[in-house]
Amino acid sequence: MTERKPAGVGFETWVERQIREAQDRGDFEHLPGAGKPLRGLHEPHDELWWVKEKLRREEGTALPPTLLLRKDAAAAREAAGKARTEAEVRSILADINARIEEAIRKPMSGPPLNLMPFDVEHVVARWRAEHDVR
Repeated sequence: MTERKPAGVGFETWVERQIREAQDRGDFEHLPGAGKPLRGLHEPHDELWWVKEKLRREEGTALPPTLLLRKDAAAAREAAGKARTEAEVRSILADINARIEEAIRKPMSGPPLNLMPFDVEHVVARWRAEHDVR
């Protein structure tokens, strides 16, 4: 809607006309969710419901990118410790190290990253010791 409300026309009348014209054009037909019940209708009121819904729908997170990368680095460290092969350990560390190096080169928003790439050989040596690989 780009036109302005004409002078002398009541706001409610003007809005109703806009809605009627949109209905006549079929703008409200085949909308996503048509005919489906409203989600969360019987849940307690939450002022931020729309933010939470958007995050859920977009599989987003409320964490700043630097904190999310720290969290991913911790998960990678844990996954490397549980890896079944040395090659898997190296692959996990290569992936997270690439992301960390990119974040160091191109600073991200949020608190300071305070994260350095993993020393792959040190982590692999620790993995070998824990898994008694000869």
